[in-house]
Amino acid sequence: MCGIAGFVASPTRQDSPDRIATIARAMDDSLAHRGPDGHDIWIDPDADVALVHRRLAIVDLTPTGAQPMVSANGRFVITYNGEVYSHLEIRADLEAKGLRFRGHSDTEAMLESIALYGMKATAERLIGMFALAVWDRQERTLTLVRDRVGIKPVYWAKFGELFMFGSELKALRAHPGWSARIKGEAASAFMRHNYIPAPHTIYEGVYKLEPGTILTLRPGKEPALEKFWDARQVASAGIAKPLHDDETALIDRMEHLLTDAVGKRMMADVPLGAFLSGGVDSSLVVALMKKANAGPVKTFSIGFESMDFNEAPYAAAIAKHLGTEHTELTVTAREALEVVPQLADMYDEPFADSSAIPTYLVSAMTRKYVTVALSGDGGDELFAGYNRYQLASRFDRMLAGVPRRLRTILAAGITSIGTESWDRLSGLAPKGRLPPLFGDKLHKAAAVLDAPDGGALYRRLVSHWEPGEIMPAVTEPNGLLCDGSVRSDFPDLLDRMQFLDLVTYLPDDILTKVDRASMAIALEARVPLLDHRVIELAWQLPHALKIRGGVTKWISRQVLYRHVPRQLIERPKMGFGVPLGDWLKGPLRDWAEHLISEKRLKENGLLDASLVRRRWQEHLSGRRNWQYLLWDVLMFEAWRERWG
Repeated sequence: MCGIAGFVASPTRQDSPDRIATIARAMDDSLAHRGPDGHDIWIDPDADVALVHRRLAIVDLTPTGAQPMVSANGRFVITYNGEVYSHLEIRADLEAKGLRFRGHSDTEAMLESIALYGMKATAERLIGMFALAVWDRQERTLTLVRDRVGIKPVYWAKFGELFMFGSELKALRAHPGWSARIKGEAASAFMRHNYIPAPHTIYEGVYKLEPGTILTLRPGKEPALEKFWDARQVASAGIAKPLHDDETALIDRMEHLLTDAVGKRMMADVPLGAFLSGGVDSSLVVALMKKANAGPVKTFSIGFESMDFNEAPYAAAIAKHLGTEHTELTVTAREALEVVPQLADMYDEPFADSSAIPTYLVSAMTRKYVTVALSGDGGDELFAGYNRYQLASRFDRMLAGVPRRLRTILAAGITSIGTESWDRLSGLAPKGRLPPLFGDKLHKAAAVLDAPDGGALYRRLVSHWEPGEIMPAVTEPNGLLCDGSVRSDFPDLLDRMQFLDLVTYLPDDILTKVDRASMAIALEARVPLLDHRVIELAWQLPHALKIRGGVTKWISRQVLYRHVPRQLIERPKMGFGVPLGDWLKGPLRDWAEHLISEKRLKENGLLDASLVRRRWQEHLSGRRNWQYLLWDVLMFEAWRERWG
């Protein structure tokens, strides 16, 4: 796990080597947090080309694992971020062909495979997470590659004849050739999603390399993009050829594969542990770590003073049963709030998943004890764990026979009565029969009722602002959520929702959140459930092995119940959240007022100031709970204050 960056300038520019080195060092310095164990730059003496590497040493801690690394034949140079868990098999193949290795790093095995077999053939053999750049000194070609599901990031930009790339946008900004402007359409997409979907970034002409993609830059040509692994093809192929084995055999097969995936990710020459929330996915990873390793497993969790957000007792119970060396930190509101000012710098572009706060806190605590932590991310997308899957599917079935016009009239009737009036009416009901903020919840239910079908409901459930509402002067870019071909390829609603989450929400929100939060303090986070072999098997599973009798993630639960008693796991799903709504009314109120003052919003010009202010006042009064929509605006404005 490291940080990478670099650039290729015009062959006619011919900056001095000292000038190139100065620029490369500035890019290197910007990524210091990603690699405290070493750093270096490599410059091609025959071209304006530089590769930068910041090292977090995990495997082969000696100088033979340092980067940028030159291949044995001298032709290829690599800078690489990530871990490849299949490198021993690749190494054995190359040794059988007579190659002698200098060290035992995965970098060297991968680089020599590229030298012998080429980039695409090598990428297809890699099991792991990776973002890498390779310079071919003979062909004068730069190649970028990102892993199959987007665990590791890589950004790129081309300004005239200058091409640059990096693990984070701050590395690109460090180059004096940086000249990007804010992209209004990307800001619009952010307001819908609370993240900016790939390939867009917040800047014009700057892109995220999409998962499973190879970018090739040849002299005098525009960058060429090619897929070496396509999630859409994988999902379609799995659905077309479902497995019909008996359930016990499928559970056995899944456990065997998951155990192998977890075991591979325990490869490290440094201390290793795991995040443990007490939920299905993290508990499954820890249970299989215990199965794969005879020694003690270190686990880490955080708790909150508010029991509405505190999963720590559940994690402690799992840890006690599995016999792990468990460390728990109870986070105070003050400690959590101290993270908020760091978010704009940490994420580089607008990012509004508030669970970034506890993710950073648990990472910071974990880093005091280990350098690598396994995480349970990905289980909800693969095994249908999100509540919205059941809600949308149930809605699709229940209201399919109810005329749309009737539902629209009913929704209009509900919203014609203000939320305060509904709250007063709810006060007539017996105490405890109706939830707090009943009017707010009823208005949100009306929006659901008015959805034309389950697919539209899913879009509403994963959307925050309607961009045309908050940014009326900006056109939202077309995305997969509104792509009719997705419905054609995935006519079943559950399949469609899982696919969309796999290629949008997972890489652009969940994995981005974990990468930046963990790498901000140089902790490597590994995600065994996102082994591509597990993904491919999951798409072949019948729906009944994912959701059964209202129980989500059915097959992964069956694997887990072989190691952990059912009663320790079965409870309502709890998100990894913070009391955001209360913070905005209390300790964050002054900070928020500064960022979304009417004067400031009007001067910035992109957002509808009157709409934002109206929702802010409704939230403060307690009439409506707009916490997540307001957080989007606040994170956008905090980013603009830091970078804009």
